[in-house]
Amino acid sequence: MAVPDWIWFVFIFAFGCCIGSFLNVVIYRMPRDKSIVSPPSACPSCGEHIRFYDNIPLISWLVLGRKCRFCKAPVSPRYFVIELLTGLVFLGLFIIYFKTDLLVNMPKFSKGGWLIYLLHIILLGAFIAASAIDLELWIIPLSICWFVTIAGLIGSTAGAMIIEPDIIVGYGLLPVATAGTGALAAGAAIGLAISLILLVSGLLKRSYEPDESQKKNNAAANDDKTSDNKPDLMDENFNHRLEALREIIFLLPIIAFSLVAFWLCRDIEPVRLWWNGFLKHPAVAGFLGSLWGYFIGCGIVWAIRIFGTFAFGKEAMGLGDVHLMGAAGAVVGPLSVVLAFFIAPFFGLTWAGLNMFFKKIRQIPYGPFLSLGVFVVMILHEWIREHLFVFYY
Repeated sequence: MAVPDWIWFVFIFAFGCCIGSFLNVVIYRMPRDKSIVSPPSACPSCGEHIRFYDNIPLISWLVLGRKCRFCKAPVSPRYFVIELLTGLVFLGLFIIYFKTDLLVNMPKFSKGGWLIYLLHIILLGAFIAASAIDLELWIIPLSICWFVTIAGLIGSTAGAMIIEPDIIVGYGLLPVATAGTGALAAGAAIGLAISLILLVSGLLKRSYEPDESQKKNNAAANDDKTSDNKPDLMDENFNHRLEALREIIFLLPIIAFSLVAFWLCRDIEPVRLWWNGFLKHPAVAGFLGSLWGYFIGCGIVWAIRIFGTFAFGKEAMGLGDVHLMGAAGAVVGPLSVVLAFFIAPFFGLTWAGLNMFFKKIRQIPYGPFLSLGVFVVMILHEWIREHLFVFYY
């Protein structure tokens, strides 16, 4: 007997709100270098542990009148907003994927569609947390991005064991590498490993690595509650073009090895035959497709960051944005993440227009706009394939 839709909807919304409650823990603790596992949730003002009945998503915040039960300190509306937003996003995505005709080629939930849905709510949930942290502190914790990247790599690798490979490729449900993009991804991975080894060994210096005096100044700026944590109040005693040059040097092995691998797999006959046979394994093609999506997502933002830094003489975009789009690319694929990057400025321009209209001047970081761009690409996936990417497929 089929489960009525309303039961699914209530369950998914409640599940999303519970995940939102956990995201609130991530948003508060992760940028402060606190464990997200222990100790149990407590009031930041008085330190009293929050009882389970005071930790029910949405309801407890309303019942307690937006205050701590013990010390009556106000509880930020952010907790309620994140829980509600996460619940609505999880429910909305489920309805769009499985209860509307917007994505007619999406497999049924029980036929493998659950994997696509799971990967996408992992991405969106993580991006909600990353955006909230970015809005408050102008940083994006890289561990959030790495978590999504790993999920994308695993999901794309396992996808062919859950959904027919022809369906995945035909409808672009998960990233899948061709012989060329697979070679580029494999070579780039080797180059990345070499760059990381050079970085760890000290032969390469990290960009924007402050000395001790700069660390003290940055800590003071972070502690200044009147600063609103804006980047222009942070210590900027850097030669920005030199820092961009360091990043180019870090990227050179990645670019070089990707091109060498592409050449070997295309022009050297024994290598080409072996490589084409190797890529026939759907799991390999899925893994390398996700990996290529990661490199493209990182690459497009990193290129804008470097060119912008050279052009304007100051840091353009953050490395957190680089990893954010890399994580998105690992889940939605290279072409979709590029389109998401170019959609994001429209949200930025809309925000700027509203600020001008209402005469507000507060800046916000770019992470939330990038996240919105990814969300649009996800829900308009089939329209985009039909009208924009048909040449590729």
